Amino acid sequence: MNAIKRFGSAMIVPVLLFAFFGIVVGFATLFKNPNIMGDIANEGTMWFKIWSLIEAGGWTIFNHMELAFVIGLPISLAKKAQGRATLAALMIYLVFNNFVNAILTLWPKTFGVDLSKGVENVTGVKEIAGIATLDTSIIGAIFISAIVIWIHNRFYDKKLPEMVGIFQGLPFVVMIGFFIMIPIAFIVCAVWPSVQNGIASLQGVMLHSGFVGVWLFHFLERILIPTGLHHFIYTPFEYGPAVVNGGLKPYWIEHLADFSNSKKSLKELYPYGFLLQGNIKIFGCLGIALAMYASTPKENKKKVLALVLPAGLTAIFAGITEPLEFTFLFIAPYLFLIHALLGATMVTIMYLFGVVGIQGGGAIEIAAINWIPLFQNHGNTYIAQFIIGIIFVAIYFFVFKFIIEKFNVPLPGRVSDDGEAKLFTKADYKAKKGSEADTRLDNNASEYDTKAIYYLEGLGGKDNIKDVTNCATRLRVTVKDASLVKDNAYFTENQMAHGVAKSGTNVQVIVGLSVPQVRDSFETMI
Repeated sequence: MNAIKRFGSAMIVPVLLFAFFGIVVGFATLFKNPNIMGDIANEGTMWFKIWSLIEAGGWTIFNHMELAFVIGLPISLAKKAQGRATLAALMIYLVFNNFVNAILTLWPKTFGVDLSKGVENVTGVKEIAGIATLDTSIIGAIFISAIVIWIHNRFYDKKLPEMVGIFQGLPFVVMIGFFIMIPIAFIVCAVWPSVQNGIASLQGVMLHSGFVGVWLFHFLERILIPTGLHHFIYTPFEYGPAVVNGGLKPYWIEHLADFSNSKKSLKELYPYGFLLQGNIKIFGCLGIALAMYASTPKENKKKVLALVLPAGLTAIFAGITEPLEFTFLFIAPYLFLIHALLGATMVTIMYLFGVVGIQGGGAIEIAAINWIPLFQNHGNTYIAQFIIGIIFVAIYFFVFKFIIEKFNVPLPGRVSDDGEAKLFTKADYKAKKGSEADTRLDNNASEYDTKAIYYLEGLGGKDNIKDVTNCATRLRVTVKDASLVKDNAYFTENQMAHGVAKSGTNVQVIVGLSVPQVRDSFETMI
């Protein structure tokens, strides 16, 4: 389970890039649409050429997703020399694809794939870095990268005899990977076409699962967030082969101009109701934030507003919900279950009213690749979406407010000043810690160094750290002795973190969007 969690968090490294590139392509599609921009956007104009240039750059990550994942995983999962592990993963992945190309060229009849017909004329193949090969999508990229990471972690420090010492380290890792790729390439050529047929069958099942599949997808995506396993729910749909080869997000963006110009219903053009969880982030989190504020005693409303406002805006506009959700998750887990149930139900109702698309992020991303380019011909669908969303804001508000007040949930601002949920100031913290804090939290240190020192102390010191990685918002650490890890109150003091989740020796510190910088400081200190 620890390996799965670490693997899921590592996939976030390349995934974080998709939002920016998706927004670029979305705006380029919008500004190239004559129906919206007028004659200035006609093909051949300077305006059209400029935005075509920008769009070409925006397609970079979608056209090279495999390389992004091959390179991204070692950054998080290699235990040492991450830069060299990244180079090894890239080279061995290219070796693997060259082997596949050679096998299919030499024995086309044996494996049933004839590359001589051209990549564009053969189903299930594509060109990766100029190499015609089987389209294993990000599954193949992740599989090969994982093998290389294992080789690197095991053999990078291997001491070789002096006469062949030049092959130590990176060359030795690549050499081992080179020869391992030969049998793996043969196995993939023999097995993957059958896997592709199975994926095609899965697509048929998902297409005919209707609203039940939509509800289950969004419920699991939300309820698994505390475990960090939600990546395995949405990633195969968004970037992998589930439902549509290549992933739903590239497919949606590729056809965005066609959808924009068509007067057919969006659901007819694009019948998939997955990846709509951004509506939970926008409308659900808004209702939760309002309920938390409204249920706070009058004397503490200003303090709670300072906590809830930035957390709510981060969820709504950026699509990062942990700062808000983890505020109540550890205090009242049943509220999170209600959140997942309400959110999945809201999205399913939206889907029944014709709402489809790529709406997994915050309002900025959703607007760029959904609302703005498509509103002219599909405005009624989005009006229905907002009406349903506002209704659920009210439902969220009244349900959460009732439960918080009925069961006196000890959220921030609802407990006495010496309670666990108190909002601390920096002065409070230093007064409590005294000279120790003044020594450990140097005023000249960066915010990231300060947090890293604080987390390291709370996790039992550097001798208690076995390994560390991160996802979009969490520092994920494996410790040697779980009893040395301090409780949730320690990590939330002075708003140093949004909380901590423990599962045996696996610990997740919910940091926020600055977690990559905090991790860099943390690793430097250990």
